[in-house]
Amino acid sequence: MAEFRMPSLGADMDEGTVIEWLVQPGDTVHKGDPVAVVDTDKAAIEVETFAGGTIGKLLVPVGERVQVGTPLATIDSSTEVGSVPVPRAPAAGSAAVEAPTAPEPSAAPAAELPAPEPSAAPARGAGEAGRVKASPYARKLARALGIDLGTVPATGQRGLITSQDVRRFAETTPPANGRRDTSLSAPAAPKPAAPTVSAPPTTPGVPAPPIRRAARHVVQRSQRGTIARLMARAGREIPHYYLSTTVDLAAAVGWLTRTNRELPVTERLVPAALLLKATALAARRHPELNGYWTDDEFRPADQVHLGVAISLRGGGLVAPALHDADALPVRDLMAALRDLVERARSGRLRRAEMTDATITITNLGDQGVESVHGIVYPPQVALVGAGRVVERPWAVNGLLGVRPCQTLTLAADHRATDGFTGGRFLTTIDHLLQTPEEL
Repeated sequence: MAEFRMPSLGADMDEGTVIEWLVQPGDTVHKGDPVAVVDTDKAAIEVETFAGGTIGKLLVPVGERVQVGTPLATIDSSTEVGSVPVPRAPAAGSAAVEAPTAPEPSAAPAAELPAPEPSAAPARGAGEAGRVKASPYARKLARALGIDLGTVPATGQRGLITSQDVRRFAETTPPANGRRDTSLSAPAAPKPAAPTVSAPPTTPGVPAPPIRRAARHVVQRSQRGTIARLMARAGREIPHYYLSTTVDLAAAVGWLTRTNRELPVTERLVPAALLLKATALAARRHPELNGYWTDDEFRPADQVHLGVAISLRGGGLVAPALHDADALPVRDLMAALRDLVERARSGRLRRAEMTDATITITNLGDQGVESVHGIVYPPQVALVGAGRVVERPWAVNGLLGVRPCQTLTLAADHRATDGFTGGRFLTTIDHLLQTPEEL
């Protein structure tokens, strides 16, 4: 009998809260299947199992906060059939969730992306016998909000309605009677129990705010506390050094203009895609900046997993990884970025995405910032900051013109590298962006 334990989903994580079970006792799972959603105080993350078999007991109830390493469930591995997972038929309507739906590409990774459009024929959580399939917490949430689960589109496995489905439905669907009971405990509140929130006064005919503001404040405060601890640790332990350079993006912008003429609107590329690819390639060429500082020494990573700083709606920040970003074509990297941003903001990140980043990039250009001097995310040793693209006078071969330019900065750990290496790294990014067709 194998045990599924609370994983460590970050260097700063000591505890986590199971906010949703995606399986029930008796369900068959395969290695890599998501089985639970865990709140790390920074984000809700789907956690996969490393063992296949039949789910035995769920040892930790929804809402309970436990230490990393605590057994969460038992899995009877003797019932696993073969080692090759059997593909599951996706629930009706789930395909629409997978497809990027942003009508216009974001100007930067941290930019707000439009919410995904609902499926034209969304799946409902009806089981084979007409019984609505929903997680226990989704049922509790629906009862508290006065929502009929039979009307909620399901996006979980095998047509399961998740708590995220209920929240999304509550945000987008006005209540039939003009108001919705918003009294509910915070969804991921650790012990002691989170405070309840009284329904705010409403005007007849005007829907009440569907989201519990006080509960959201609790979650935001928890996220802020986690970020504060991590950044304080970075400030104490990492001797930063900073470098910056201004890059001429005329070649990159021209190539993007020509390329986007041939692409559908939903697949068009933005300068951030080229910057991500150039940064990933530069990290591969300068492995001294791609890896971790642990046990008083630098350990280079074998792959380039590019962490992307994403601001969350309502506050908070996460930096999940784009795996093997140096090996992805630019169009695939753009699609992966859209998918990552969408899932980060809907609380559907995966465990590996939160733990595997080897170097991070942050882009605040959409906020009007011209340069970013960031803080390295420990135990990583480097972070690249990007400002907005601006037109500047620029001399080329003695001729003065106006060119689109962007300021890039490097924040790096002086224990692992020095300014010479950092300078070569930024210069490599610059050179790569002058030949975008080769990225």
